Amino acid sequence: MQPFRQVVTSDFDAVNQLIIDELRSDVDLVEQIGHYLIDAGGKRLRPLLVLLVAQACSYKGKGHINLAVIIEFIHSATLLHDDVVDTSEMRRGRFTANAQWGNPSSVLVGDFLYSRAFQMLVGLGSMEIMGILADTTNIISEGEVQQLINAKDPSVTEQAYLEVIRGKTAQLFEGAAKAAAVLACAAPAQQKAMKDYGYHIGMAFQLVDDALDYRGDAQKLGKNVGDDLAEGKATLPLIHAMHNGSDADADFVRQAIREGSTEQLDDIIRIINTTGGIDYTLKTARHYANKAKDCLSQLPDSPFKQALEQLADFSVSRNH
Repeated sequence: MQPFRQVVTSDFDAVNQLIIDELRSDVDLVEQIGHYLIDAGGKRLRPLLVLLVAQACSYKGKGHINLAVIIEFIHSATLLHDDVVDTSEMRRGRFTANAQWGNPSSVLVGDFLYSRAFQMLVGLGSMEIMGILADTTNIISEGEVQQLINAKDPSVTEQAYLEVIRGKTAQLFEGAAKAAAVLACAAPAQQKAMKDYGYHIGMAFQLVDDALDYRGDAQKLGKNVGDDLAEGKATLPLIHAMHNGSDADADFVRQAIREGSTEQLDDIIRIINTTGGIDYTLKTARHYANKAKDCLSQLPDSPFKQALEQLADFSVSRNH
């Protein structure tokens, strides 16, 4: 087990049990798809972030367990919807729910997870946290729509790309960390620092994800290498390659994005490597991870603060 998980082992056990309890439904298919998605595992970094931030801010109650499950349900709902939009067939090393049960079932169970998350949120009794997560889900939706608009458009700029990943990925990390600090009644400066920490680590995480799409191992990633290209996504490795490669190579990449084609994936990867696209993306990720660690100066020293530092390092050192 990774060191940054060990400090909240008992909390994580409680989170896993509550996930099982809250997935109960009178509709069998809801439970079936919900368990299929949750049982596939994943890194669970977002609920982990809730647990670590709450403890680092000296929280003494049990509400952080509920908040962690709320965040995991919101995340799982977005995954179900994303896989339908992206027509994905593999996630976490298994067939996606839409590949198993079809698009309508996946969308509707995603809706169930969203609504269950907000039922649980009411139980926390904090209008401030409810406001944070209402805004969070709204911004995530906007990010996903903007990504859809940008699909198969090779003219997407680096800034436009960063805005999309802020919305679709970093926002939930940011909202989770801020909500956990608010739950712990942390000082305003600590709440701001944890919000910023979540944003920076979320950006680093997505940047590494996008780099691994052209360098990773499909078995370890749990999805196919080149999936982003197949969906026509102009991610940072491709954007950097188009701006720094020869005219012929840039045109080749642009055409692949327009077509959403992986037929020439080996050539695309060669161009990315030649232009330093992966290295540039990972360098950008490390910048965000370092900014995340800077935010931790607002916290008192503790094993939980140390775990948050380790989590920032993990976000850029992982290979899947």
